[in-house]
This record gives sequence, structure tokens and C-alpha cells, in this order.
Amino acid sequence: MDPAIRAAIEITPAAGTRDRIVDITTTGRRTGRPRRIEIFFYRAAGRTYLCSGTSGRPTSWYANLLAHPDFTFHLKQGIRSDIRARATPVTDQEERRRILTEIVTDLNQPDNPGTITQPTHLRDWLDSRLVRVTFP
Repeated sequence: MDPAIRAAIEITPAAGTRDRIVDITTTGRRTGRPRRIEIFFYRAAGRTYLCSGTSGRPTSWYANLLAHPDFTFHLKQGIRSDIRARATPVTDQEERRRILTEIVTDLNQPDNPGTITQPTHLRDWLDSRLVRVTFP
């Protein structure tokens, strides 16, 4: 993988909000059509994750990835690149808690360059949709 692309994916806690935003294009689970959305991505335990839909709310992107795990990860801040990716749902409760704890800790850092202005709590993230992203 190109070093500039790898650096854009391997964000650190110092990464700003814009650096954490990507688009993803999934395949619609019912229509088979491409579906593109904007989403935050996270780094935890040295890996890349997509996570959203707190409080157990359904999310189309997650359902699409369950049906069709191959998707496109679109970098659009600083460097622009469309990267083939694969999603693996994180369902093991212990692993989810460990990864989500790291994500929440990152979001709650004292000098968080992101957009969260008040502390977020792990309990609010436990029902979120969480997938590990790999780049074949």
C-alpha cells in the first residue's frame, strides 16, 4: 500500500475530525446497487474500525456489509483514494468492549481535536454497530 495512503488510514489520537471522516460505498443488501455514505472511522488496537448506530438503532451500512462484506473505503481528506476493503463484524462481547473502550478513550482525550465537546460514555456505545476493516 502507498505510504501516504497507509498514513491516512493509520490515524493517531492527534488526528482532527476531518482526518477521521471517509465515505464508504457498500452494496445494497436488497437492491444490489452501490450505496455511498459519509462515516467516521476509528483506530484501536492497531486496526481500523467503522462504528455508529449507538443505542441499538438500525443502520443500513451495517446491514449491507453483513450481506456483502466487500466495499470501497474512500479517503477524501488530504489524500484522495478509493481503496478496496472488507468488513468483519465484531460480535465477541469481550473484544467489542475492549475496542469500544479504546475508541471512547480516544474521543474523550483532554485535547480531543474531534467534534465531541462533552464526555462520551462506554455504556452509550455498547450497542453500536462495529466492524473491523481490512484492506486486501
